[in-house]
Amino acid sequence: MNKTYHVYGIGNALVDFEIETTPEELASLNVEKGVMTLIEAGRQSELFDAFQGKHHSRACGGSAANTIIGVQSLGSQCFYSCKVAGDETGEFYRDDLLNHGVHSNLNGETLVEGKTGKCLVMITEDADRTMNTFLGITGDIGYQQINEKALIDSEYLYTEGYLASSPVAVEAVLKARQVAKDNSVKFAFSLSDPNMVKFCRDGLEQMIGDGVDMLFCNVDEATMYTSTEDLEQAAAKLSEIAQIAIITLGPKGALIVNGDEQIQIEGNLVDAIDTNGAGDLFAGSFLHAIGQGHSLEVAGKLASFASSQLVTQFGPRLTEEKLAQVKQFAESLN
Repeated sequence: MNKTYHVYGIGNALVDFEIETTPEELASLNVEKGVMTLIEAGRQSELFDAFQGKHHSRACGGSAANTIIGVQSLGSQCFYSCKVAGDETGEFYRDDLLNHGVHSNLNGETLVEGKTGKCLVMITEDADRTMNTFLGITGDIGYQQINEKALIDSEYLYTEGYLASSPVAVEAVLKARQVAKDNSVKFAFSLSDPNMVKFCRDGLEQMIGDGVDMLFCNVDEATMYTSTEDLEQAAAKLSEIAQIAIITLGPKGALIVNGDEQIQIEGNLVDAIDTNGAGDLFAGSFLHAIGQGHSLEVAGKLASFASSQLVTQFGPRLTEEKLAQVKQFAESLN
């Protein structure tokens, strides 16, 4: 039976504001480099003031949203459940998401009072991204934001580890997982960030439960979550909780673990300037390729190529030119 949606996503709705900075400036502002840190609105306002006048662009984001838009941009139909407020930022988010062709609970939903979440994405010359996030109303995303009919009509349920910080969101994911399981919808999950493993492990473990069909993480998240010393040990541990584990290795590509089978995916040599959203697009491209019936190796090659193109530009979205190149690459894999 063909389903309407390839991937149904649940995640935070954050408007990303991206600026360029230096490690020294981050240190002077007491910002921990290279990770995501949850902050209050007042602290975020201080940082916006500190960076006033610097170039910044904005886009609808949140890790799972970036993944879902990535899947959609490559030609698969997706649905995204999230929560924004009825402020200007929330209206921007809703319009930007829907303009990408993604179906969403925001389409036709009355936006409520409150503050939409914002993420200040700080990019340094080494292409590293540092995120300071004020969750706002997305911190209260619950099961009322889930569209069960659309979820049941999907091949995959996908969500992000960032939801581990919110007990309400964790509960919503657990309910959605059960609906997915009852209706043969596969579950894909991302660990998202080392700080989520460090500070929100309980939430992650609840969402992963007795195991997932597909797990995405980078090598730091993999070793931290499995309490191991190296990639080999982490891969072995992850194979116990994920039917397929995909560990990204930055410029070195990725390792796909499928039970006893391990597939090494080569990286693509590029000049990286911004790694924001690279892991998200990797997951999105991988899920798209799997939905097209490709093998794990081919899916890995497409995901590696797509994410390598993203890091050569600023922002979490491929430009039209880069997207065309990725689609052309995908065609060459058929």
